Amino acid sequence: MRILVTGGAGFLGSHLCDVLMAQGHEVWCLDNFMSGRRANIEHLLSHARFHLLKHDVRKPLRWRGPLDRIYHLACPASPVYYQFDHIETLETAFLGTQEMLKLAERTGAKLLYTSSSEAYGDPLEHPQKETYTGNVNTMGPKASYEEGKRIGETLCKDYREQRGVDARVVRFFNVYGPRMLFHDGRVVSNFVRQAILGEDITVHGDGLQTRSFLYVDDAIPALIGVMEKAESIGPFNIGNPDERTIKEIAEIIRREIGSASRIVNVPIAELPGRVGDCR
Repeated sequence: MRILVTGGAGFLGSHLCDVLMAQGHEVWCLDNFMSGRRANIEHLLSHARFHLLKHDVRKPLRWRGPLDRIYHLACPASPVYYQFDHIETLETAFLGTQEMLKLAERTGAKLLYTSSSEAYGDPLEHPQKETYTGNVNTMGPKASYEEGKRIGETLCKDYREQRGVDARVVRFFNVYGPRMLFHDGRVVSNFVRQAILGEDITVHGDGLQTRSFLYVDDAIPALIGVMEKAESIGPFNIGNPDERTIKEIAEIIRREIGSASRIVNVPIAELPGRVGDCR
């Protein structure tokens, strides 16, 4: 198939490109390199079936020829990047998703939109079910990302209902693995960076709060599975039911790295934002 992956040079996108290429597809990787890295897809650049498009997803894409699938992952996902420019984050979520839905409408391609557990806001329900509508704050410090993901989901619903676009939605929880940015502000990469550098491993509060973490090699088959399912709308939550305390995660990372770092508890108020998303 001919497949477009937006955000294809990012953490999740580059792993998706690897799998799609291994399956024999022709893959176009679209990225503006705000948080994506050329190094993530460098090994694919010499392949005849792989094409790199440096493009801002908020702008129309001049596409020629047929297109079978659009995996729409483009959006800064780590707190460091999506809080750098809140307006650009919102525009990417709305305008970028709209442009990809228009492209899907023109070409007849199936589209899969990667939303986030952050769409639930600060949930009052645990664990979150797909039927739960969340507890959101449109004025909060993470609103540009949370509301952006929510409006992207709504766009998919409306293009599906009004214009017949086959648009599917998944919500990722915490995904980790190779190619995560070193300073992206998420819990696993933060702990790994601190442990490697011999710094204190800083744990929010008492560290007894729980999270579930999904390895990237398990996340990608879920993406493809939702895309290729005969009838698949969503949103579908993609995560790991095995929950661990943050303190336990810090201890595992320190042990596996063999680090002499101390694990220290820091008041939540002293740390910027809440660690959550995945890409």
